[in-house]
Amino acid sequence: MIADCRYRLLIMKLAATLTLFEYAGNYAWLYCWVAVTTSNMVIQFIAPIWIMPLFNKFTPMEPGELKDAIQSYARSTDYEVRNISVMDGSKRSSKANAFFTGFGRTKRIALFDTLISKHTIQELIAVLAHEIGHYKKKHVLWGILISIAHTGLIFYMLSVLLGSSGLYQAFYMDETSIYTGLLFFGLLYIPVEMVLTVALHILSRRNEYEADRFATQTTGKPESLVGALKKLHSDNLSNLTPHPFYVFLNYSHPTLLQRVQAIKLYKT
Repeated sequence: MIADCRYRLLIMKLAATLTLFEYAGNYAWLYCWVAVTTSNMVIQFIAPIWIMPLFNKFTPMEPGELKDAIQSYARSTDYEVRNISVMDGSKRSSKANAFFTGFGRTKRIALFDTLISKHTIQELIAVLAHEIGHYKKKHVLWGILISIAHTGLIFYMLSVLLGSSGLYQAFYMDETSIYTGLLFFGLLYIPVEMVLTVALHILSRRNEYEADRFATQTTGKPESLVGALKKLHSDNLSNLTPHPFYVFLNYSHPTLLQRVQAIKLYKT
């Protein structure tokens, strides 16, 4: 059901993009950029309230030792916690996870029920400390800005290529067409996207190290973060020894061994 909704949303965005590029003239790329950015930001606000509860049950965390520990840690880092929920992730998978979503009053901390059942309280605090580290280090903000810039770049390059007669001549076409132009653009843009993706992965891995450092230093319990990471990698059946070049090209996170080694250095 989730995949079906994402597919329909993608189709709607594609249809709107094609319509704008066919009828909106030279500034079609700008209109598309603004429309997509606005829709994405709106979804960020409404998703925690209306969309996500359609697919999973979010239950407010009951008062107790875990909730008290989360709130105590959040206060120690000046991170405001309004909504702590437990998500029934076990109904679809045995994988454990936690995530933050939304902004302002819609901001939500959600822990999978599988995560709570498999980790100690200190390990759960370490996982949340890592996520709070992303907020404190402005990784989330920079991620949004980079995503907006990335979207703008794609639409601008698309507008340039669609208006180039050489693009169609290279594919032996006598007439221009928005639809075939979009297909040709997709083929030509793949190498550019590969380079950008590698650069974004490098940035993402650096951010993960910074969030691990934040969690280690603010909790004072590096062994809890290491224990949580080991359990998460085991649950997700992660490859513990991937080839370094494959990591360079495809991994948005450092490997478990790299993170554990870095955490030990943060400890000292």
